[in-house]
Amino acid sequence: MLKIGLFGVGHLGKFHIKNWKEIDQIDIVGFYDPDDKNAEVVIASYGLKRYTDMNQLMEDADAIDVVTPTQFHYQVCEAALRKTKHVFVEKPLANNMQEASALLKLTKEAKVKFQVGHVERFNPAFLALNKENLNPMFIEVHRLAQFNPRGTEVSVILDLMIHDIDIILSIVKSDIKQISASGVAVMTETPDIANVRIEFHNGCVANLTSSRISLKKMRKMRLFQKDAYIGVDFLEKKSEVIRLKEENEESELFTFEIETPQGIKSIVVDNPTSTIDNALKAELTSFRDSIVQDTNPVVSELDGYHALEVAHLILDKIQNQKSN
Repeated sequence: MLKIGLFGVGHLGKFHIKNWKEIDQIDIVGFYDPDDKNAEVVIASYGLKRYTDMNQLMEDADAIDVVTPTQFHYQVCEAALRKTKHVFVEKPLANNMQEASALLKLTKEAKVKFQVGHVERFNPAFLALNKENLNPMFIEVHRLAQFNPRGTEVSVILDLMIHDIDIILSIVKSDIKQISASGVAVMTETPDIANVRIEFHNGCVANLTSSRISLKKMRKMRLFQKDAYIGVDFLEKKSEVIRLKEENEESELFTFEIETPQGIKSIVVDNPTSTIDNALKAELTSFRDSIVQDTNPVVSELDGYHALEVAHLILDKIQNQKSN
Protein backbone atom coordinates (compact mmCIF):
# COMPACT_ATOMS: atom_id res chain seq x y z
CA MET A 1 0.00 0.00 0.00
CA LEU A 2 1.18 3.50 -0.84
CA LYS A 3 0.79 5.80 2.15
CA ILE A 4 -0.53 9.27 1.25
CA GLY A 5 -0.44 12.35 3.47
CA LEU A 6 -2.74 15.25 2.54
CA PHE A 7 -1.88 18.90 3.09
CA GLY A 8 -4.94 21.12 2.80
CA VAL A 9 -8.47 19.74 3.00
CA GLY A 10 -10.49 22.72 1.86
CA HIS A 11 -12.89 22.70 -1.09
CA LEU A 12 -10.55 20.95 -3.55
CA GLY A 13 -8.79 18.92 -0.88
CA LYS A 14 -12.05 17.14 -0.03
CA PHE A 15 -12.40 16.10 -3.69
CA HIS A 16 -8.89 14.68 -3.50
CA ILE A 17 -9.82 12.63 -0.44
CA LYS A 18 -12.96 11.27 -2.12
CA ASN A 19 -10.98 10.17 -5.16
CA TRP A 20 -8.02 8.74 -3.23
CA LYS A 21 -10.55 6.60 -1.35
CA GLU A 22 -11.59 5.02 -4.66
CA ILE A 23 -8.05 4.21 -5.86
CA ASP A 24 -6.51 0.79 -5.19
CA GLN A 25 -3.20 0.38 -3.34
CA ILE A 26 -3.69 3.67 -1.49
CA ASP A 27 -3.79 4.29 2.26
CA ILE A 28 -4.47 7.86 3.41
CA VAL A 29 -2.51 8.04 6.66
CA GLY A 30 -3.91 11.44 7.61
CA PHE A 31 -4.07 15.13 6.83
CA TYR A 32 -2.73 18.50 7.95
CA ASP A 33 -4.89 21.63 7.86
CA PRO A 34 -4.75 24.52 10.35
CA ASP A 35 -8.44 25.30 9.77
CA ASP A 36 -10.46 23.63 12.54
CA LYS A 37 -13.73 23.72 10.58
CA ASN A 38 -12.18 21.96 7.58
CA ALA A 39 -10.60 19.42 9.88
CA GLU A 40 -13.84 18.68 11.76
CA VAL A 41 -15.72 18.05 8.50
CA VAL A 42 -13.05 15.67 7.20
CA ILE A 43 -12.82 13.74 10.47
CA ALA A 44 -16.60 13.39 10.62
CA SER A 45 -17.02 12.50 6.92
CA TYR A 46 -13.99 10.29 6.31
CA GLY A 47 -12.66 9.30 9.71
CA LEU A 48 -9.14 10.41 8.82
CA LYS A 49 -6.47 11.21 11.37
CA ARG A 50 -5.64 14.88 11.79
CA TYR A 51 -1.97 15.74 12.22
CA THR A 52 -0.94 18.96 13.94
CA ASP A 53 2.74 18.37 13.14
CA MET A 54 3.57 18.68 9.42
CA ASN A 55 6.86 16.86 9.80
CA GLN A 56 5.27 13.89 11.52
CA LEU A 57 2.75 13.48 8.70
CA MET A 58 5.58 13.52 6.17
CA GLU A 59 7.50 10.95 8.20
CA ASP A 60 4.47 8.61 8.24
CA ALA A 61 3.73 8.98 4.50
CA ASP A 62 5.43 7.66 1.36
CA ALA A 63 4.02 10.51 -0.74
CA ILE A 64 2.27 13.79 -0.03
CA ASP A 65 -0.60 15.52 -1.81
CA VAL A 66 -0.42 19.32 -1.55
CA VAL A 67 -3.77 21.10 -1.95
CA THR A 68 -2.94 24.21 0.06
CA PRO A 69 -3.26 27.80 -1.20
CA THR A 70 -0.49 28.57 -3.72
CA GLN A 71 1.58 30.69 -1.32
CA PHE A 72 2.24 27.60 0.82
CA HIS A 73 3.20 25.21 -2.00
CA TYR A 74 6.92 25.84 -1.71
CA GLN A 75 7.06 25.51 2.08
CA VAL A 76 5.31 22.12 2.07
CA CYS A 77 6.97 20.72 -1.06
CA GLU A 78 10.45 21.75 0.05
CA ALA A 79 10.06 20.02 3.42
CA ALA A 80 8.76 16.84 1.75
CA LEU A 81 11.54 16.74 -0.84
CA ARG A 82 14.20 17.13 1.85
CA LYS A 83 12.69 14.00 3.42
CA THR A 84 12.80 12.29 -0.03
CA LYS A 85 9.02 11.92 -0.23
CA HIS A 86 7.13 11.75 -3.54
CA VAL A 87 5.09 14.90 -4.19
CA PHE A 88 1.84 15.73 -5.93
CA VAL A 89 1.07 19.46 -5.86
CA GLU A 90 -1.89 21.30 -7.28
CA LYS A 91 -1.23 23.88 -9.97
CA PRO A 92 0.46 26.30 -10.12
CA LEU A 93 3.73 24.69 -9.09
CA ALA A 94 4.80 27.59 -6.88
CA ASN A 95 4.17 31.22 -6.06
CA ASN A 96 7.07 32.56 -8.12
CA MET A 97 9.88 31.43 -10.42
CA GLN A 98 12.53 31.50 -7.69
CA GLU A 99 10.55 28.97 -5.65
CA ALA A 100 9.85 26.89 -8.77
CA SER A 101 13.57 26.74 -9.66
CA ALA A 102 14.42 25.62 -6.13
CA LEU A 103 11.81 22.83 -6.30
CA LEU A 104 13.27 21.59 -9.61
CA LYS A 105 16.72 21.37 -8.02
CA LEU A 106 15.42 19.64 -4.87
CA THR A 107 13.41 17.10 -6.91
CA LYS A 108 16.48 16.16 -8.94
CA GLU A 109 18.53 15.72 -5.76
CA ALA A 110 15.81 13.70 -3.98
CA LYS A 111 15.27 11.39 -6.98
CA VAL A 112 11.55 11.11 -6.29
CA LYS A 113 8.37 11.42 -8.37
CA PHE A 114 6.93 14.91 -8.59
CA GLN A 115 3.66 15.62 -10.38
CA VAL A 116 1.87 18.94 -10.87
CA GLY A 117 -1.92 19.02 -10.88
CA HIS A 118 -2.72 20.27 -14.36
CA VAL A 119 -5.93 18.24 -14.38
CA GLU A 120 -7.06 19.21 -17.89
CA ARG A 121 -4.41 16.86 -19.28
CA PHE A 122 -6.70 14.11 -17.99
CA ASN A 123 -9.95 15.59 -19.25
CA PRO A 124 -11.79 12.93 -21.32
CA ALA A 125 -12.15 15.40 -24.21
CA PHE A 126 -8.37 15.86 -24.39
CA LEU A 127 -7.51 12.20 -23.75
CA ALA A 128 -9.82 11.27 -26.64
CA LEU A 129 -7.32 12.93 -28.99
CA ASN A 130 -4.44 10.62 -28.02
CA LYS A 131 -4.51 8.88 -31.40
CA GLU A 132 -4.66 12.13 -33.36
CA ASN A 133 -1.54 13.61 -34.92
CA LEU A 134 -1.77 17.06 -33.37
CA ASN A 135 0.30 19.65 -35.20
CA PRO A 136 -1.72 22.89 -34.98
CA MET A 137 -0.71 26.11 -36.67
CA PHE A 138 -3.46 28.19 -35.04
CA ILE A 139 -5.05 27.68 -31.62
CA GLU A 140 -7.95 29.60 -30.14
CA VAL A 141 -8.95 29.19 -26.49
CA HIS A 142 -11.77 30.59 -24.36
CA ARG A 143 -11.85 29.75 -20.65
CA LEU A 144 -14.57 31.75 -18.93
CA ALA A 145 -15.88 31.38 -15.38
CA GLN A 146 -18.35 33.15 -13.13
CA PHE A 147 -16.84 35.12 -10.28
CA ASN A 148 -15.96 33.12 -7.17
CA PRO A 149 -13.90 34.66 -4.34
CA ARG A 150 -12.16 31.28 -3.84
CA GLY A 151 -8.88 31.21 -5.74
CA THR A 152 -8.61 34.96 -6.23
CA GLU A 153 -5.38 35.16 -4.23
CA VAL A 154 -3.75 34.75 -7.66
CA SER A 155 -4.47 36.34 -11.04
CA VAL A 156 -6.73 34.80 -13.68
CA ILE A 157 -3.52 33.84 -15.52
CA LEU A 158 -2.37 31.59 -12.66
CA ASP A 159 -5.89 30.51 -11.72
CA LEU A 160 -7.46 29.62 -15.10
CA MET A 161 -5.26 30.37 -18.11
CA ILE A 162 -2.36 28.26 -16.84
CA HIS A 163 -4.45 25.14 -17.65
CA ASP A 164 -4.47 26.10 -21.33
CA ILE A 165 -0.84 27.22 -21.30
CA ASP A 166 0.13 23.75 -20.10
CA ILE A 167 -2.03 22.02 -22.73
CA ILE A 168 -0.62 24.19 -25.53
CA LEU A 169 2.99 23.64 -24.43
CA SER A 170 2.35 19.88 -24.44
CA ILE A 171 0.99 20.04 -28.02
CA VAL A 172 3.22 22.59 -29.76
CA LYS A 173 6.72 21.19 -30.07
CA SER A 174 8.45 24.52 -30.59
CA ASP A 175 9.97 27.33 -28.53
CA ILE A 176 8.08 30.56 -27.97
CA LYS A 177 9.07 33.47 -30.20
CA GLN A 178 6.92 36.25 -28.82
CA ILE A 179 4.12 36.97 -26.33
CA SER A 180 1.59 39.81 -26.43
CA ALA A 181 -0.86 40.29 -23.58
CA SER A 182 -3.56 42.55 -22.24
CA GLY A 183 -5.33 42.21 -18.90
CA VAL A 184 -7.64 44.13 -16.59
CA ALA A 185 -8.26 43.92 -12.84
CA VAL A 186 -12.00 44.40 -12.35
CA MET A 187 -13.08 42.68 -9.13
CA THR A 188 -9.72 42.03 -7.47
CA GLU A 189 -6.22 43.53 -7.27
CA THR A 190 -4.87 41.24 -10.02
CA PRO A 191 -6.04 40.69 -13.64
CA ASP A 192 -9.52 39.10 -13.75
CA ILE A 193 -9.73 39.00 -17.54
CA ALA A 194 -6.89 38.64 -20.01
CA ASN A 195 -6.23 38.11 -23.70
CA VAL A 196 -2.90 36.65 -24.79
CA ARG A 197 -1.23 35.90 -28.12
CA ILE A 198 1.65 33.43 -28.12
CA GLU A 199 3.75 33.06 -31.29
CA PHE A 200 6.00 30.03 -31.70
CA HIS A 201 9.11 29.67 -33.84
CA ASN A 202 7.45 26.98 -35.98
CA GLY A 203 4.77 29.49 -37.06
CA CYS A 204 2.02 28.35 -34.71
CA VAL A 205 -0.02 31.12 -33.11
CA ALA A 206 -2.20 30.68 -30.01
CA ASN A 207 -4.83 33.19 -28.90
CA LEU A 208 -6.04 32.71 -25.33
CA THR A 209 -8.86 34.50 -23.51
CA SER A 210 -9.53 33.84 -19.84
CA SER A 211 -12.06 35.53 -17.58
CA ARG A 212 -13.35 34.89 -14.07
CA ILE A 213 -16.04 37.58 -14.29
CA SER A 214 -18.12 36.05 -17.07
CA LEU A 215 -21.88 35.52 -16.91
CA LYS A 216 -21.48 32.05 -18.40
CA LYS A 217 -18.99 29.21 -18.20
CA MET A 218 -16.92 28.14 -21.19
CA ARG A 219 -13.82 26.00 -21.59
CA LYS A 220 -13.17 25.50 -25.28
CA MET A 221 -10.06 25.02 -27.38
CA ARG A 222 -9.99 25.00 -31.17
CA LEU A 223 -7.03 23.64 -33.11
CA PHE A 224 -6.49 24.34 -36.79
CA GLN A 225 -3.88 22.37 -38.71
CA LYS A 226 -3.21 21.17 -42.23
CA ASP A 227 -6.28 19.29 -43.48
CA ALA A 228 -8.05 19.28 -40.09
CA TYR A 229 -10.03 21.22 -37.48
CA ILE A 230 -10.15 19.87 -33.92
CA GLY A 231 -12.51 21.15 -31.24
CA VAL A 232 -12.15 20.37 -27.53
CA ASP A 233 -14.89 21.23 -25.05
CA PHE A 234 -13.34 20.70 -21.62
CA LEU A 235 -16.57 21.64 -19.85
CA GLU A 236 -18.83 19.21 -21.74
CA LYS A 237 -15.99 16.66 -22.04
CA LYS A 238 -16.53 16.31 -25.78
CA SER A 239 -14.24 16.58 -28.78
CA GLU A 240 -14.67 16.61 -32.53
CA VAL A 241 -12.31 16.14 -35.43
CA ILE A 242 -13.23 17.38 -38.90
CA ARG A 243 -10.64 16.48 -41.51
CA LEU A 244 -10.06 15.77 -45.17
CA LYS A 245 -10.54 12.13 -46.09
CA GLU A 246 -7.33 10.52 -47.27
CA GLU A 247 -7.14 9.01 -50.73
CA ASN A 248 -8.39 5.37 -50.78
CA GLU A 249 -9.34 5.67 -47.10
CA GLU A 250 -12.22 3.49 -45.99
CA SER A 251 -14.11 4.88 -43.05
CA GLU A 252 -17.33 4.08 -41.19
CA LEU A 253 -17.43 7.63 -39.85
CA PHE A 254 -19.85 10.26 -41.11
CA THR A 255 -18.55 11.64 -44.42
CA PHE A 256 -19.79 14.36 -46.75
CA GLU A 257 -18.44 16.06 -49.86
CA ILE A 258 -17.83 19.70 -50.69
CA GLU A 259 -16.88 21.35 -53.96
CA THR A 260 -13.67 23.42 -53.91
CA PRO A 261 -11.62 25.22 -56.62
CA GLN A 262 -9.35 22.15 -56.49
CA GLY A 263 -12.24 19.77 -57.06
CA ILE A 264 -14.54 17.75 -54.83
CA LYS A 265 -13.17 17.00 -51.35
CA SER A 266 -14.47 14.38 -48.93
CA ILE A 267 -14.78 15.47 -45.29
CA VAL A 268 -14.73 13.03 -42.37
CA VAL A 269 -16.37 13.94 -39.05
CA ASP A 270 -15.32 12.10 -35.90
CA ASN A 271 -16.29 12.47 -32.25
CA PRO A 272 -13.59 10.43 -30.49
CA THR A 273 -14.20 9.35 -26.92
CA SER A 274 -12.11 8.23 -23.96
CA THR A 275 -12.75 5.40 -21.52
CA ILE A 276 -11.85 7.77 -18.66
CA ASP A 277 -14.60 10.00 -17.29
CA ASN A 278 -13.15 11.25 -13.99
CA ALA A 279 -10.18 13.53 -14.68
CA LEU A 280 -9.12 14.03 -11.06
CA LYS A 281 -9.22 10.32 -10.27
CA ALA A 282 -7.24 9.56 -13.45
CA GLU A 283 -4.69 12.22 -12.50
CA LEU A 284 -4.16 10.88 -8.98
CA THR A 285 -4.07 7.30 -10.28
CA SER A 286 -1.34 8.27 -12.74
CA PHE A 287 0.69 9.71 -9.86
CA ARG A 288 0.32 6.42 -7.99
CA ASP A 289 1.37 4.49 -11.09
CA SER A 290 4.48 6.64 -11.62
CA ILE A 291 5.63 5.66 -8.11
CA VAL A 292 4.60 2.00 -8.14
CA GLN A 293 5.82 1.36 -11.70
CA ASP A 294 8.78 3.77 -11.55
CA THR A 295 7.70 5.75 -14.62
CA ASN A 296 7.79 9.45 -15.44
CA PRO A 297 4.76 11.46 -14.22
CA VAL A 298 2.44 12.61 -17.00
CA VAL A 299 2.83 16.23 -15.83
CA SER A 300 6.30 16.53 -14.33
CA GLU A 301 7.81 19.30 -12.22
CA LEU A 302 9.49 20.52 -15.42
CA ASP A 303 6.13 20.77 -17.20
CA GLY A 304 4.76 22.71 -14.24
CA TYR A 305 7.82 24.95 -14.32
CA HIS A 306 7.44 25.77 -18.02
CA ALA A 307 3.72 26.56 -17.66
CA LEU A 308 4.45 28.82 -14.68
CA GLU A 309 7.29 30.50 -16.56
CA VAL A 310 5.02 31.41 -19.49
CA ALA A 311 2.31 32.57 -17.06
CA HIS A 312 4.77 34.95 -15.41
CA LEU A 313 6.00 36.24 -18.78
CA ILE A 314 2.36 37.08 -19.53
CA LEU A 315 1.93 38.80 -16.16
CA ASP A 316 5.08 40.84 -16.85
CA LYS A 317 3.67 41.93 -20.21
CA ILE A 318 0.42 43.05 -18.58
CA GLN A 319 2.30 44.88 -15.83
CA ASN A 320 4.45 46.69 -18.40
CA GLN A 321 1.31 47.65 -20.29
CA LYS A 322 -0.14 49.27 -17.14
CA SER A 323 3.04 51.24 -16.40
CA ASN A 324 3.39 52.67 -19.93
